[in-house]
Amino acid sequence: MQKFAPSLLAVGLAAALVGCQENGPQDDKITINKNPYPSTYQPVSTSSTLITNATVLTGTGERLDETDVLLVDGKVQQVGKDLTATADITIDAQGKWVTPGIIDVHSHLGAYPSPSVESHQDGNEMTSPNTAEVWVEHSVWPQDPGFNRAREGGITSLQILPGSANLFGGRGVTLKNVPAHTMQGMKFPEAPYGLKMACGENPKRVYGRKGVLPSTRMGNMAGYRMAWAEAAEYKRAWDKYDADYAAGLNPEAPVRDIKHDTLRGVLEGEVMIHNHCYKAEEMAMMIDLSKEFGYHAGTFHHGVEAYKIADLLAQNGSCAALWPDWWGFKMEAYDMVQENVAIVDAVKNSCAVVHSDSDTTIQRLNQEAGKVMYRANENGFDISEQHAIKWITSNAAKSLGIDDKTGSLEAGKQGDVVIWNQSPFSVYAKAEQVFVDGAKVYDRNDSAYQAVSDFMLGQQ
Repeated sequence: MQKFAPSLLAVGLAAALVGCQENGPQDDKITINKNPYPSTYQPVSTSSTLITNATVLTGTGERLDETDVLLVDGKVQQVGKDLTATADITIDAQGKWVTPGIIDVHSHLGAYPSPSVESHQDGNEMTSPNTAEVWVEHSVWPQDPGFNRAREGGITSLQILPGSANLFGGRGVTLKNVPAHTMQGMKFPEAPYGLKMACGENPKRVYGRKGVLPSTRMGNMAGYRMAWAEAAEYKRAWDKYDADYAAGLNPEAPVRDIKHDTLRGVLEGEVMIHNHCYKAEEMAMMIDLSKEFGYHAGTFHHGVEAYKIADLLAQNGSCAALWPDWWGFKMEAYDMVQENVAIVDAVKNSCAVVHSDSDTTIQRLNQEAGKVMYRANENGFDISEQHAIKWITSNAAKSLGIDDKTGSLEAGKQGDVVIWNQSPFSVYAKAEQVFVDGAKVYDRNDSAYQAVSDFMLGQQ
């Protein structure tokens, strides 16, 4: 009688059992809820507002003088001169400027809130080089007074990101900057999730000190590649399960891993990459990495050397979210030029963004963009106000995947609007009134529209 090795016999029995299972009656289909913490935000405006006689920067590259903006049911209905519409509220904005709501694509409000005490420092899970399983929304404290201060500066939407200690820091979340008691009450409906990644000094320093990979830039790259290779196998397993089930088989579902759920979401084009990355050669490597594993490299944040590869960024369709003048605080931030944003912006099909990464400069992101415009024009550029406003409105919305909803004053877009006392690029500019989805959420001259967090009420 022919004898089989025990291992071969076990393999054969396992295959037979799997075959029987796959051909038997189907169990219930296993599906993963991709949005288990959905937004509960609800627009509150059902009235109409007509803003008249303003200088309007549309966010599309246009400047319209003596122009009206009509908001109806929370959306922009018309932009034009001498609109004949009647509205519940009419605001004479003669001598004032109107822009889309300002969007900050890089903030840590709520996760690193003020007051800055240790018990509130919840933005960086520094326990593994890959913490793609964490979601920063679960650290957001909506009572952070910083949200109110940002709203006073015209910020209507913002992305909250985890910190940059890890190769993969976790998911970011885009919020509406409205007063709310819960994170979900601020969560921007249907905004794509983001995945925070980080290049360079931070991850190799944090984990090199712990004696684990990475401790070098080549270790960083190896860590990314290993993670994406694992994620590709995870995706392949779920794709096979779905295909086999659809074919009438009864396959066993893969074991769920929420770390790989996030990476799989990137590979499927549902989660956008937001990469903390300073140096030109590292940004180029990250683009190559994305091509190796078949995802899009997304937006590069900070990008002090982005000007060196402006053409490559544009060719790849990657936004660059940059500071006007932060540099020199570590070696990878040393090779800076103050025309960085303007050089990136000058390339055809570019997507230059001005971001804050700060609980103070978010309060004057308009002036941060103004710094770039003035410095660039001093050095031979010809950048107009109607163009520069795109860096903190429509381009920022594109970076977050919400440009079909907000970021410009166009019919059908959300009524996210700021009325300024003068050009928003002036050092004397103040946001006088701020609207989110057509509802006034801030008025500099009316305390009824000056939200105070419960935390601050407790300090009085």
